[in-house]
Amino acid sequence: MNTFRLFPQRAATLADDVDALYFFLCAVTAFFTVLIFVLIVYFALKYNRRRGIKPQNVHTSYLLEAVWTAIPFALVMIMFGWGARVYVRSQTAPRGAMEIHVVAKQWMWKTQQPTGQREINGLHVPVNTPVKLVMASQDVIHSFYVPAFRIKRDVVPGRYNTMWFSATTPGEYHLFCAEYCGSHHSAMIGQVVVMEAGDYAQWLAGVPADEPPVRAGEKLFARFSCNTCHGQRAPTLAGLYGRNVLLDNGQTITADDEYVRESILDPRAKMVAGYAPLMPTYQGQMTEEQLLDLMAYIKSLKSAATQPAS
Repeated sequence: MNTFRLFPQRAATLADDVDALYFFLCAVTAFFTVLIFVLIVYFALKYNRRRGIKPQNVHTSYLLEAVWTAIPFALVMIMFGWGARVYVRSQTAPRGAMEIHVVAKQWMWKTQQPTGQREINGLHVPVNTPVKLVMASQDVIHSFYVPAFRIKRDVVPGRYNTMWFSATTPGEYHLFCAEYCGSHHSAMIGQVVVMEAGDYAQWLAGVPADEPPVRAGEKLFARFSCNTCHGQRAPTLAGLYGRNVLLDNGQTITADDEYVRESILDPRAKMVAGYAPLMPTYQGQMTEEQLLDLMAYIKSLKSAATQPAS
């Protein structure tokens, strides 16, 4: 049993909730499966033609009708409420969670720490720390799956997906791609290494670091001359992320990851009210890693004081 586990180890905060809901659904399914099977066998034997016993017509019992309607309804509502609670919790990352970038490609996982350290098919995180993954695909659909954490999320080309976890037990855990992505799909595996805070700090110090995403994004911002328009002929980016934006068609949307990405690659898709369509498209000019870096820099512009000078 040390090499084969019927159920993976539970090593994250969401794992207990997911398993409890799963076992409840299995128990309800097993109970009614056995009940229906037993009743089918019982009635088949009791009312066998050779025995000559025939069922009798009986008057409808409205109380019985109400009971066997109410019980399934109550069970279904319990499943719905419980499942909705687990789903909402799994989708809502705690405020201030450590943000790590993940880029999937055939056939590897590329991750980057907030301080710039990069890994291939590996992810080091501190224990008992909420971690938010911002994920993008460079080619086809992949799926980030860590059984011990009970988390799985598709990584889809052309959009960002996010998910979060907080590992509770130090150790090494399997990372798989759970979506068929090509001939070497089975080799797209890795590991998540959960470390104590001190060990994690030592690991960061011992790994050569690229530029942090915010710094790399700042350089891209200047390299593509974004600072010559934004704040003047284009909307200011200071404090943009997470804010409501009024569009020229009268709609209001939230400036989230998807909106910022679309505005970089297809600027005319959602025009901000009061501004002319001057921004060119950068489709094909930036890699997924560069888009994530630029996104990190835009998120860092919290106020007008941090708006880059032209």
